[in-house]
Amino acid sequence: MVLSADELERFKRDGCLIFDGLLKGETLKRYKSILDEMVDYSKSLDVSTEGYCLQPDKDGKDIPGRLFKVQGCCVLEPRLLEIANDPDICSRARDLIGSDMHIFGTKFFPMLPKGGTSTSFHTDNYYFETDSDKVLSCGIYYEDTSLENACLSVLKGSHTSGDEFKHVSGKGEYSHGDWLDVDEDKVFNIECPAGTVVLFSANLVHGAGQNNSNRTRYSTAWHYIPDDLELDQFPFGEYSDRYAVR
Repeated sequence: MVLSADELERFKRDGCLIFDGLLKGETLKRYKSILDEMVDYSKSLDVSTEGYCLQPDKDGKDIPGRLFKVQGCCVLEPRLLEIANDPDICSRARDLIGSDMHIFGTKFFPMLPKGGTSTSFHTDNYYFETDSDKVLSCGIYYEDTSLENACLSVLKGSHTSGDEFKHVSGKGEYSHGDWLDVDEDKVFNIECPAGTVVLFSANLVHGAGQNNSNRTRYSTAWHYIPDDLELDQFPFGEYSDRYAVR
């Protein structure tokens, strides 16, 4: 057991745990360099293709060369699976959901300067068509994050709210999904140093604003689940972006 009784109780109450600077030094530098390669590649793209999703403008159209997201980042760049299997992360995830795990739904958000976005407020399980409390989302931040460059924001305790929140279709820069209207005075902003890992319930309301700074805010996201959890959209052995955790 890696997590303390206090951490387990906080996760039960808040729906999230924050591990500041868990990844450090050469390890963090190596991971970030892989993400730099993906951003460099995207600069040659005129339209979204093969998991590389370009930033939508106010009309919902791709902005050439400006990366928004890489969906299935571990499919396109298998070296990133090393991060998902990092023992410091996996040991904490196992304490929350069990010893034998899979991951699925890997994503990279570069959050480019001067207008980069990722997602508005939502719950991950809404997209997975489940309310299982065994789906554990993981956000990893490879650079210092603040409100200015659009840190992760969460509504603590919202993972127990059930159907209280209703998603509606987004528009413009957020036309790629369905989002929630929340009271932003009640959200908790996770401003944190590079290398921070956030583990949170897939039922927790979370999102991020717009990056208005002159610097990037790289992050990856994926979801840990017990290896025997059946998700209709993501069957193990058929869905290419689901993997056994070592």
